[in-house]
Amino acid sequence: MNYYYIETFGCQMNVHESEKIAGILEEKGLTRVSEASLSDVVVFNTCCIRDTAEKKIEGNIGELKALKRARPDMIIVISGCMTQQSGRAEALKKRFPFIDIILGTNNQYELWDKIERLISGKKKLISIDDAEKPPISEDVPICRTSFPNAWINIMYGCNNFCTYCIVPYVRGRERSRDPELILKEITAATDSGYKEITLLGQNVDSYGSDLASGMNFYKLLERIAGIEKKFRVRFMTSHPKDLSEDVIKLIAEHKNFCKNIHLPVQSGSDSVLRRMNRKYTKKRYLELIDCIRKYMPEAGITTDIMVGFPSESDEDFRETVDLVERVRFQNAFTFVYSPRKGTPAAAMEQLPPEVKKARITELVARQNAISDEISRDYLAREYEILVEDELDGVVAGRTDSGRLVRFPGEKSDIGKFINVLVTKNKASSLYGERV
Repeated sequence: MNYYYIETFGCQMNVHESEKIAGILEEKGLTRVSEASLSDVVVFNTCCIRDTAEKKIEGNIGELKALKRARPDMIIVISGCMTQQSGRAEALKKRFPFIDIILGTNNQYELWDKIERLISGKKKLISIDDAEKPPISEDVPICRTSFPNAWINIMYGCNNFCTYCIVPYVRGRERSRDPELILKEITAATDSGYKEITLLGQNVDSYGSDLASGMNFYKLLERIAGIEKKFRVRFMTSHPKDLSEDVIKLIAEHKNFCKNIHLPVQSGSDSVLRRMNRKYTKKRYLELIDCIRKYMPEAGITTDIMVGFPSESDEDFRETVDLVERVRFQNAFTFVYSPRKGTPAAAMEQLPPEVKKARITELVARQNAISDEISRDYLAREYEILVEDELDGVVAGRTDSGRLVRFPGEKSDIGKFINVLVTKNKASSLYGERV
């Protein structure tokens, strides 16, 4: 075996877990290729957050059948959240018998062991750890692919059980990493030239709640703030029921912390929020927004919003639109509710597709208009940009508040901090020139 291919579906957590899968394979001497047809090991790292995502993945898995027929020695691995659902691994094995290895979210570290067992003559292998609190594997190598950003998990799992969400069922309960190991990983990444650290967790604000040491998210950020290097820190995702004023103040006071907070609201209706089991009200959410703007007037605030939740009325939807108008998010990730088998909301009364479509269309149009209006505030102002990418002589990077800016540059600029004057905005995108 010489080559491997990984296709990642879903969130940033999955992107980082694919970096660990790549680390395992590269440690064994394999080289990454850009096409599945060229590889000896094909890994699909899957997502099941929405039904549409799962159907897309199944379609892509089906396309591997012809590759496997042409190259019987190719090893096909399916991993991630989709496989972790109850009974899902066996169903995948039955529908796609050409799959060789199926790994759950908590078993990806077993990849090479399973490959060796397969080569030695073992038949189809399935490894799914469905314990509520599976152990954290800390010795997995990482092959980072997102320079100049380094993804770093601070915790795994979720205890919230929002009624629409499958995550607690496929990720298990909250488990926090040792703070010393987190700090060691941050130091190693910045020593290697990474300029942005993104802390990952299903609910970063509850970090440390399972640790006997008294460590919490505020104290962890305080420790990170003490690292004397030039780099940026972002984190995701915060939960409105847990984000504290102390954390907001700390972010405002330290230059390394980006003034950019992603705070999913999901709905502006208290009745919908109750049915979602979100554990906060519209009033409380708006108080948090006021608190953020009190300490960071120019903070970039982004969110997730779901429309079409079971029994959402026209009045409920109007409450959501009202919240969007009042908060004026920099950006919002909007989506239509999709039933997830095994969650309480899937058994609730569902709305007609045409109602969902009309609501999402209206919401997206209003948010796009707000984003465009906010973009005008950036014109004729200078920002420090961390360059992330380059294409055809144009580089792109983000402001401290999270806005993407494009300007002339070259590949060697990636990873550099460059001062840029914003000169134009078009369809919510910003363009500028070096100062």
